[in-house]
Amino acid sequence: MQLRDRQRLEKIKEYCTDILATVRRCGDSFDAFKADRDYQRSISFCILQIGELVNGLTEEYRSATKDYVQWQQIKGMRNVVVHNYGGIDLQVVWDVATIDIPKLSRFCEEQLISEK
Repeated sequence: MQLRDRQRLEKIKEYCTDILATVRRCGDSFDAFKADRDYQRSISFCILQIGELVNGLTEEYRSATKDYVQWQQIKGMRNVVVHNYGGIDLQVVWDVATIDIPKLSRFCEEQLISEK
């Protein structure tokens, strides 16, 4: 793994950790998420940042790991957050935060450990 990819994976992992901590702190129900615009913005910002970081991963790395992570979908979610915030489906954001982010976090952790 190139240093550039490692650095980005570390930051992606950090944003995943931030999302998971926010869910624990603010409430692990969709109703709590739906009712709190700050909660929504916090999660959405982290998802946006993850998408930005994914865009900076080398093509070699994304290609080598595409069977484990859907990089293109992550980048696509970033675009949804950036360009359509008023029209975002909150259920989709919630599902990303509670289903996809834990998986991405584990993937990053495993990759970073295996590269030490």
